[in-house]
Amino acid sequence: MTNRHTRILEALTRTQRIEVTTLADMLEVSQVTVRKDLDQLEGRGLIRREHGYACIDLTDDVGRRMAYHYDTKKRIAQAAAETVEDGETVMIESGSCCALLAEELANSRKDVTIITNSVFIANHVRYAPYTKVILLGGYYQNESQVTVGPMTRKCGEVFFSDKFFIGADGFSEGFGFTGKDHQRAQTVLDLAEQARQIVVLTESEKFSHQGVVGLVRTENLAAVYTDDQIPQDIEALLQEKDVEVHKVPEHVDYTYGK
Repeated sequence: MTNRHTRILEALTRTQRIEVTTLADMLEVSQVTVRKDLDQLEGRGLIRREHGYACIDLTDDVGRRMAYHYDTKKRIAQAAAETVEDGETVMIESGSCCALLAEELANSRKDVTIITNSVFIANHVRYAPYTKVILLGGYYQNESQVTVGPMTRKCGEVFFSDKFFIGADGFSEGFGFTGKDHQRAQTVLDLAEQARQIVVLTESEKFSHQGVVGLVRTENLAAVYTDDQIPQDIEALLQEKDVEVHKVPEHVDYTYGK
């Protein structure tokens, strides 16, 4: 992904909808170049094209959510990928940060095996030459593109991994990380039994939300990868529970990049 693509996604994060002419002026390139950039981003499922405009939808679709604060999520994924060695087997649950982690592993590691219940992730890295993907079966949730339920648990029981990377929808100081879908949350709990370490990848803004169902208790976590806007009291709480907290910069200045 080029620096222009990142700047387009950052602009759409702020406005959700922007004219092609505005993007061309902002990037100091022609409208033809911008349209080519938008075609590539739409092909990856990150944006949606309308006549004369580019848009992102903040829905449960993973591709659309990847575009929201893309650059921060990408840095979170890159930091988490540093813990994975060539030849390692990891489990990755659905989520935009998790999808970018899978992409990073596919592009920078050799012979990594990814076990996932995310159809989106399996499809997203399908052309990676050195990555093996094991897609767990189960009941298919169409919008979030994941498999859940007893069959997913049964499929996952035959696999073991050192690390299980998950996303989150919110956080509760008295519990830990939370979700908004009970079937997905239960699937996370089931798959977590097959991993030595549970690692959360999430933007700091999720710490100001609280989901409706428990996902993983703080004391069961090994590490959290987030950005540097995590509230200090929550960072201290995590560290008191022996959870490693890894922070990346939330903002990077792209003023001089094209």
